[in-house]
Amino acid sequence: MKNTSTVGKSNKTVMVLLILGLSTIIFPLYMTVVIAFKQPSEMTNSISGILSLPKVWSLDNFREAMEVTDFWNSLKNSLLISGLTVGLSILIHSLMGYTLGRNKSSKFYNFVYLFIVSGMFVPFAILMMPLAKQTAEMGLANWFGVILLYVVFYMPMNVMLYSGYLTNIPLALEEAARVDGASTWLTYWKIIFPIMRPMHATVAVITALAVWNDVMTPLIIMAGSSENTLPLAQLNFQSQFGTNYNLAFASYLLSLIPILVFYLICQKQILNGVVNGAVK
Repeated sequence: MKNTSTVGKSNKTVMVLLILGLSTIIFPLYMTVVIAFKQPSEMTNSISGILSLPKVWSLDNFREAMEVTDFWNSLKNSLLISGLTVGLSILIHSLMGYTLGRNKSSKFYNFVYLFIVSGMFVPFAILMMPLAKQTAEMGLANWFGVILLYVVFYMPMNVMLYSGYLTNIPLALEEAARVDGASTWLTYWKIIFPIMRPMHATVAVITALAVWNDVMTPLIIMAGSSENTLPLAQLNFQSQFGTNYNLAFASYLLSLIPILVFYLICQKQILNGVVNGAVK
């Protein structure tokens, strides 16, 4: 009976914590949806006016937000930059993670690994101005330069994730492939790369979320260009005298849909990776 009561109390505690955690997600999402559908005339200074439901559920804010942000062109640029960054990150960072992870016994490779991972501790604010000048001088003040910088920025985190995941993959698989005459290159692409699929999905989601929501890098590097990503285009809603919250929140919801769909697609692989890692 004592154990049963203890389990019951722990379950209640977990439920309370889950409800509190869920409320931190539901409340901002509710506010976003409600404000996105409201008209500016419905926005008042009172709390009840802000929290109340729209009198008429209209898509006018979404249509106007798409016009202001040049939505389809901005969406194309965001998809292009995010997609290429994710693809290059998976290819390059997985190779680096495999090379460094399998050779950590070597002092040289261990030093290179620590050097790369230490890049996570360098604030972007320190690199901001030098990068803006260098990319302009090298002709990289465009979307290609932004992608190149993203691949470098997220290298430390991704290399650490890949090299850590390799500890779950037994060396016996590679040794068996070598006995069969496979080269290191063939072993990696035919055996190791497919096995790391859950980590590919994890890296893809982490990198895509960071790139999709980033404002500073495109703002600094592509400042002289007419091309905008979705976060950059959403700056149009902010003026010297205020912010059009109705259009801004409508635009935020529109930009949320693609990355949410991408996460749902990769979610199964991420969960499989967590479970497999825990079992092994």
